[in-house]
Amino acid sequence: MEAGAARAPGGPASSTGKEQGEEAGWCLPTSLQESPPPAEEPQQYRLEDLDTLATVGTGTFGRVHLVREKKAKRYFALKVMSIPDVIRLKQEQHVHNEKAVLKEVIHPFLIRLFWTHHDERFLYMLMEYVPGGELFSYLRNMGRFNNSTGLFYSVEIICAIEYLHSKEIVYRDLKPENILLDNEGHIKLTDFGFAKKLADRTWTLCGTPEYLAPEVIQSKGHGRAVDWWALGILIFEMLSGFPPFFDDNPFGIYQKILAGKIDFPRHLDLYVKDLIKKLLVVDRTRRLGNMKNGADDVKRHRWFRSIDWDDVVVRKLKPPIKPKVSHEGDTSNFEAYPEDDWNKSPPVPPKDLEIFKNF
Repeated sequence: MEAGAARAPGGPASSTGKEQGEEAGWCLPTSLQESPPPAEEPQQYRLEDLDTLATVGTGTFGRVHLVREKKAKRYFALKVMSIPDVIRLKQEQHVHNEKAVLKEVIHPFLIRLFWTHHDERFLYMLMEYVPGGELFSYLRNMGRFNNSTGLFYSVEIICAIEYLHSKEIVYRDLKPENILLDNEGHIKLTDFGFAKKLADRTWTLCGTPEYLAPEVIQSKGHGRAVDWWALGILIFEMLSGFPPFFDDNPFGIYQKILAGKIDFPRHLDLYVKDLIKKLLVVDRTRRLGNMKNGADDVKRHRWFRSIDWDDVVVRKLKPPIKPKVSHEGDTSNFEAYPEDDWNKSPPVPPKDLEIFKNF
């Protein structure tokens, strides 16, 4: 949940909208290709109807709780954010972006948002609970993934990115910590605080240092291309156990990113090396995924020669890791957090709540 935090060094850790939309069908569920989903009136929940069972994530200005609806006994993830901390850290726009993006998307590989609410102290987002834990945890425990395991996660991530880009949304925070596994082992992208609807290019510096694209560091404006760069970093990290650019401090990381020199471990497959090189092209106009054919250029790469892309979005590929999940509310795949009273800040004055009136 904590966006933008640097990791310990070495730890595991453009085409037009029309073109993108036309080609995105491969990674859309059939029902969504035929017509957009009908606008549903969001179900209304009440905090008093939810039992808080455990904390499954913490961040700079909030926590994620596992909660259960008292009557229906359904499990959800409730993201609770401290309004004073959101204001102090100037994260108001990111919070609104996350809600706006999640309300607009529906895809098998993206987390679902069901309800939002605020009171005088907190913002609340009620979301799908994904019990398999973070991909980061599995990568850390295994050291690195083999070629076929990395391939599986890459193709599901590509489908998610392609769908977002077809909706003119750039994700901007792809990393192992933001990829959850469901009880079968398929992915769910989570944490959309940095996601943004593209009007044109955007200029904000955000993201995890090891995953930042050169154009982000250089403040040249950035769009869909940053997600393809981050995919290259992620594939390298999944197969190597460490990111291609790391240093003791962020500025050292930035210098290495701009230099663009990649030292590949010897064990990497030749095709995946070629793919990573084409995703980590400093010039975004020549970066794979950001040229005329968009995501199709990525999907047609030789590393994916064994993949039937129509099977990916309907979850026909067999996951390489099946999380150990005993029941829907199992929290064993997440770290244990102390269940203390984590935020005792006083209520926020009405004038400061004004910006959240529609949350």
